[in-house]
Amino acid sequence: MTNKNIDILCVGEALIDFIGHQDSVLIDEVRDYHRHLGGSPTNVAMNTARLGLQTKLVASIGNDGLGSYILKRLSEININNEYIKQTLESPTSVIFVSRSKETPDFIPYRSADFLITEDQIPSDLLQKTKIFHTTCFALSKNPAQETIINKAKEAYKLGCRLSIDINYSEKIWSNKANALEIIKKYCSYNPLVKISEDDVARLFGKHTLHDEIFTFFHELGVDIVCLTLGKNGVKLSQKNKELILMPAIKINKVMDATGAGDAFWSGFLFAYLKEHSIKDCLHIALNLAALKLQNVGRLPNNINILSELLKQ
Repeated sequence: MTNKNIDILCVGEALIDFIGHQDSVLIDEVRDYHRHLGGSPTNVAMNTARLGLQTKLVASIGNDGLGSYILKRLSEININNEYIKQTLESPTSVIFVSRSKETPDFIPYRSADFLITEDQIPSDLLQKTKIFHTTCFALSKNPAQETIINKAKEAYKLGCRLSIDINYSEKIWSNKANALEIIKKYCSYNPLVKISEDDVARLFGKHTLHDEIFTFFHELGVDIVCLTLGKNGVKLSQKNKELILMPAIKINKVMDATGAGDAFWSGFLFAYLKEHSIKDCLHIALNLAALKLQNVGRLPNNINILSELLKQ
């Protein structure tokens, strides 16, 4: 059997987040923005690489200055561009984001991010992969949608553990019926599922009970469902096991919520691969999210995030 020496294969959007410089104001009042590398799978790839995992990123970007910036930032943490397509067809996708302590306001301008094709994910790559991770954002448009569903099925058959962040938004995926259909298809391969309360409200309705969410995913064949609750912590449901509830880590001042969910899931996947208990996985995830919340944009470059986690 092929040696699985790739810890996480992240498939999906690599883009530029322009995050508002002014704190806690909506986009219509933001005066200027700062540039940050973004995209949920990209954030997870960068975070897990910095935690010492062998991580690969499959993405599509424009053959332009923003695309070059993305490649430069990735190379700084030894994520190569082997599976990243630079296309002349469309420019690099960008998102304008308000700087917020809660779920941020955003406006997406999507171009190259969904131009992911199956030739970017060869079978020999999947044979070497332990976890295949993606997002609702990535699944929302073709050709990426069809590519990811087909390759997820192949990855599952090859013994990969799948993962998904259900980061659903009507701004990204206006056809909710299609979204649910594709989510159900992906979840038939028993991924690790991460979903936030905001995602639940957008996808299922704001009055949906937590137990209904857990039942929905378990009935699709999902064993582990992680529901993040912001300042109220996290609930995790394992099929036929007792529900786990853990509080959020208390911090003095929230600087920026953008990417906090990605930091959480990066910590969880890192600990899961290291075969920690589920409770320890959540503890590590919450600590990494807390570290992110205290910084604007990505996790800061000037610290060793693995060392910071081990201090907790």
